[in-house]
Amino acid sequence: MSSKKSGSGSRRKSGGALPETFSRPDLRNVPLCNRESSFLAFDERVLELATDESVPLLERLRFLCISSSNLDEFFEVRVAGTKQKILGGVEGAGIDGLSPTQELALVTTRAHALVKRQYQVLNDHLIPALADEGIRFLVRSEWSQSVREWVADYFKNEIAPILSPLGLDPAHPFPRLTNKSLTFIIDLRGVDAFGRDSGYALVRAPRSLPRVIPLPQSVSGNPHGFVFLSSIIHAEIAQLFSGMEPLGVYQFKVTRNSELYVQEEEVANLRRALESELMHRNFGQVVRLEVASGCPPRVLKYLQRQFRLDDGDVYRVDGPVNLNRLFAIPDSIDRPDLKFEAFSPMVSTQFQAGVDLFATIKQRGDIVFHHPYESYEPVIELVRQAASDPDVLAIKQTLYRTGHRSAFVKSLMDASRSGKDVTVVIELRARFDEEANIALATRLQDAGIQVVYGVVGYKTHAKMVLVVRREKDRLQKYVHVGTGNYHATTARLYTDISLLSSGKALTEDVQKVFTQLTGLGQTLDLKRIVQAPFALHSFVIDMIQREIRVAREGGKGRVIARMNSLVDARVIEALYQASQAGVKIELIVRGICILRAGVDGLSENIRVVSVLGRFLEHSRVWYFGADGDKRVYISSADWMPRNFFSRVEIAVPIEGEAGQRVKEECLDFYLRDNAYSWEMTSEGAYRRVTVDESERRASFSAQQTLIDRFQDQYQSD
Repeated sequence: MSSKKSGSGSRRKSGGALPETFSRPDLRNVPLCNRESSFLAFDERVLELATDESVPLLERLRFLCISSSNLDEFFEVRVAGTKQKILGGVEGAGIDGLSPTQELALVTTRAHALVKRQYQVLNDHLIPALADEGIRFLVRSEWSQSVREWVADYFKNEIAPILSPLGLDPAHPFPRLTNKSLTFIIDLRGVDAFGRDSGYALVRAPRSLPRVIPLPQSVSGNPHGFVFLSSIIHAEIAQLFSGMEPLGVYQFKVTRNSELYVQEEEVANLRRALESELMHRNFGQVVRLEVASGCPPRVLKYLQRQFRLDDGDVYRVDGPVNLNRLFAIPDSIDRPDLKFEAFSPMVSTQFQAGVDLFATIKQRGDIVFHHPYESYEPVIELVRQAASDPDVLAIKQTLYRTGHRSAFVKSLMDASRSGKDVTVVIELRARFDEEANIALATRLQDAGIQVVYGVVGYKTHAKMVLVVRREKDRLQKYVHVGTGNYHATTARLYTDISLLSSGKALTEDVQKVFTQLTGLGQTLDLKRIVQAPFALHSFVIDMIQREIRVAREGGKGRVIARMNSLVDARVIEALYQASQAGVKIELIVRGICILRAGVDGLSENIRVVSVLGRFLEHSRVWYFGADGDKRVYISSADWMPRNFFSRVEIAVPIEGEAGQRVKEECLDFYLRDNAYSWEMTSEGAYRRVTVDESERRASFSAQQTLIDRFQDQYQSD
C-alpha cells in the first residue's frame, strides 16, 4: 500500500497523526447513483433553465453556454479518467456496481442525448426567440448581397492574414491540434501550384479571433445582427486555395485529457514539475470529437483514424461546435429587459471604506456576511487595512483561486513592501488555475512575501486570513474564514458565507493551522475548527450518529446539509442508518449526489433537492438538530473522499443568532424553494419542483427572496 493511502512516510511528517484508512463499506446491494451519471443529471438541470421562460432571454443563452462549458470539463477530467482506467486494465466495479467499461457506455449514451438536447435548445428555442427581439444569427442561406460583400471584406482584412492553411501530405502530416480548438477540414479537388493532387487540408481558427462577429445594423438590417466565424470561413475558404475547388468544409473540435499527472512525493520541486506538465495539457489523449452534422462518412472516418476514436466518441452537432463561445453575446448587447434585473451587493455603513474595521470586529464579535447579497468588500477591506495599518505586524492568507487583478494580492504586496511579515499559502494545483497560480507565486515572492505551496500530497482548500496586530501591550489576532475563494469577481456571482472574528479560540486555531501548513509540526488541539484530513470525516459521521442516538432514545434527530457534491460512501452509509433510525434528513446538493433518497426501508426519511439560479450555489453549511442541541457549521469542504482525506479543509461553528440566521438563509429558504428547485426521486432521477394551483402556494425563489431581504434591510439602516 502506498504512503499516500497509509499516511506513512513524508506525509506523516507534514501534519499530525492521520486517521486510519477506512475500508470501503460494502454497499454493493445498496442503491447508489453512478457519480458520472449524476453529474450529467446536474448539467441537464442547468440546460433546463435555458428553456425556462421565467428566466430572461439572454440569461437563458448563458445557461446554455454554462451547460456546454460544464460538459467540456467533464470530458477533459472525468471521461478521460474513466478511459485511463480502461486502458490500464482496471475492470473492478465501483461502489455503484459498474465497471469502468460499463460506466463509459452509460455516460456515452447520456452525453450524446445531452448534446443533442443542447442544440435543440439553441435551434428550436433560443435562436427564434432572440430573432423576435432583433437579435439574429445570420446563416449563409439568409445573407443579402450587402452581407456577402461585408463578409468578403472582413475575411480579406481581418481573418485571412491570421490563418495558416495546411495541406495534408507526407511533407505536411496531420498536426497535433490543441485542446478545444476550432478547426476546419477541407475536402479539395484540383492540382496545386507544385503539381500535387489535392486531398484534405486543415485551417485552424486562432483563439485570438472572435467566434461570433457583430454586423453593422446598416448591413444586417437588425439592431443586433451576428455571423459565426465558422460561417465566414466556410463562405470564403476558396480564397485560401487559389485554383482549387473546396468540395466541402467541415468544422470540428477535439477535447483532450486535461488532467495533470504529477507524483508529488517523487519530485524535488512541485512548481517546476507542474510547469513541465502544463506544457503537455493541451496535447493529452483525445477523448471526444465534435464535428458538423453534415460531415460525410469518408471525412469523418479519416478524422477518427487520426485521433484513434470509436464511433461513440464522435458527437455530430447541428450548429457551432463551440457553444460556450456564445458567452460573449449577452455582455455585448445592451438590453437590460432581457437580463436579470440589475443587482448590487449591499454594504452596511459600518463596513464601508474608511471605517476602522478592527474596532468594529472587536465591538461586534463574530460577524457573518452572506455573499453575494452582502458585499465582499469588508473581506477585501480587512486585508487592505491590515496592509496600511502601522500596528499590524503580520498577515497570513491561503489562496486557491484569485482574480487576475486581485485586490488581495495588491494589499499583500503593499504590506510586504512596508515591512510587515506576510505569508501566503498558495495552492498551485487548483485545477485549470495552475498556470495562473504559478505566475502569482512568482509575483508574490518578488515582493518579498514568504510563499509556501501547502503540503505534499494534499491540496490546501481551506479559506483563511489571519491578521496579527499590536494593540497597546498585547498582540490581538483577527481572522476571516469562509466557504468561497478569495476572488472578488466570483464573490458577486457565487453564494458563500464569510465570518470575521477576533475571538480568542478561533484566532488561535487559525494560527495553529497556518503554523502546521508552513512548518513541520504536529497538529495541536483545536478548540473551534474541525480540520481535514485529520478529523473532519470522523466528525461528520459522529454528528450523524449523535442524531441516531437521539432518535433511538425517542427524541427528534435532524440533519440538514448543503454542499456541492455528496460522494463519500461512509457518510452515505451513516445517513442511511440515520434514516432507518427515524432521523429526518434534508440535503441540498447542487451537483453530484450518489445517495438515493426516498427508498423504502433504507432512505425514506431522506430528501435531496438541487437549487439553481442566477447565482452559483457554493456555500457549504451543515445543521445538526439533536432534539434542540442545535449546531451550525460552515465549511470549505464537500462530503467527498478527496475533501476528507486529500485536502486541507476546515469547518467552523456559527453560534447564537448568527447561526440561526445562517440556517434560515442557507438552508430553510432553499428547502422552501419551488421556483428553481429539483427533487430527487427514489430511482435517483430528478423532477422539477412546481407549484400546483390547488396547493394555493405562491412561487418562492430562495435567491430572489434573499435579494429582496437584504435590499430592504440595508435601505432601512
